[in-house]
Amino acid sequence: MLDDFLLRAALAGVGLGLAAGPLGCFVVWRRMAYFGDATAHAAILGVALALALEISIFAGVLAVALAAAAVVAGLGGRAHSTDTLLGVVAHSTLALGLVAVSLLDGVRVDLLGYLFGDILAVGRADLAVIWGGAAAVLGLLAWRWRPLLTATLNADLAFASGIDPRRERMVLTLALALVVAVAIKVVGALLIASMLIIPAAAARSFARSPEGMAALAALFAAGAALAGLGASFHWDTPTGPTIVAVAAAGFAVALAAGRAIRQD
Repeated sequence: MLDDFLLRAALAGVGLGLAAGPLGCFVVWRRMAYFGDATAHAAILGVALALALEISIFAGVLAVALAAAAVVAGLGGRAHSTDTLLGVVAHSTLALGLVAVSLLDGVRVDLLGYLFGDILAVGRADLAVIWGGAAAVLGLLAWRWRPLLTATLNADLAFASGIDPRRERMVLTLALALVVAVAIKVVGALLIASMLIIPAAAARSFARSPEGMAALAALFAAGAALAGLGASFHWDTPTGPTIVAVAAAGFAVALAAGRAIRQD
């Protein structure tokens, strides 16, 4: 059944959407959009590291994404503001990754595939990685849902409840790194953050509870992946960018519908 490349692509898109949607809600609630972008840009350096050490792309991207997030978390608020550090980490890791990939001898690298994704080339091993990573992210969010939500709403309330907000932020950092590692094959390093932010922002127009918003975001992200894949196949456009474009169009529709509902 998995011999059909379109079916594999559809399963990959759905797997990514189910993980990115709920996690994206925390990214939106905590205003961590730029943090997610910086972590995603570091993925290219992880690709170069994986190719140089002859290890799996997933392991290389995960290691570098975690390292980049740890650097920002450790240095934020000291000599420079967090947003300044995020900008430095995002652009420097992307540039270093592109340079490092170009210096690899005897290795043919499809940079466009890593930058914008190549979901149509997903194989069975890639599917196992994507769905395994998605399951890990969803399991992590389900396990830490209440502490994460409390720390997101109010740090003082979290401390009073015996919850360490810094620990919950590290949980989110780990989940973000996992999503980046599994998403690079689907939408690429430059578009990963959009799959975290856009579905969550669209779901916000209709949600009445945090859990409802997370569920709607997952459905929206998975639907955008399937619709974008179909549109790409029909119009012969790049699949990763088409998925994001469909998600953006859906966000515009959701925003207009949400306003209409509130006015009635």
